[in-house]
Amino acid sequence: MKIYTKTGDKGQTSLIGGTRVPKYHLRIEAYGTVDELNSWLGLIRDQAIDDHSLRILMDVQDRLFTIGSLLASDPEKSKMKLPELTIEDVTILENEMDTMETHLSELKSFILPGGHTTVSYTHIARCVCRRCERLVVHLTEENPIDPQIGIYLNRLSDYLFVLSRYFAQNLNVPESPWNPRI
Repeated sequence: MKIYTKTGDKGQTSLIGGTRVPKYHLRIEAYGTVDELNSWLGLIRDQAIDDHSLRILMDVQDRLFTIGSLLASDPEKSKMKLPELTIEDVTILENEMDTMETHLSELKSFILPGGHTTVSYTHIARCVCRRCERLVVHLTEENPIDPQIGIYLNRLSDYLFVLSRYFAQNLNVPESPWNPRI
């Protein structure tokens, strides 16, 4: 099977189920941003991080492929059996945050992203995740979307914030609190 099909040469692409839509369609933008997030998580996994965080990130990447497939599907026409997100997927992220936070100092102000490339990559992933969430919320206003997708992305962005703090601590990188000029 060839990777190129030439069917998108005129600016259209197919959803799962066969529906043709323009490549700028909100659904395409949403799952394309999920793909971007997944790539950032791959870059984070390529850093010198602990094995547990590596395994969790690989699981998250799997869930992002699930989300991408759900978003790439025309719910009215697709007959394909797709994987599903579950409440347990959200619970895993919550439990991971709870565990990491037991090792972190209390958060007393906003934190400026940076200090180490691993920390910075994680903050970038958090921002891309928030963009995914905004696109999914917008898409939900126009099309029926599994509500677990938005919940998972919301929790994932929180997880990535806590993970960035956890990485900073493990790397002995001091956090830079935001001190607004007032």
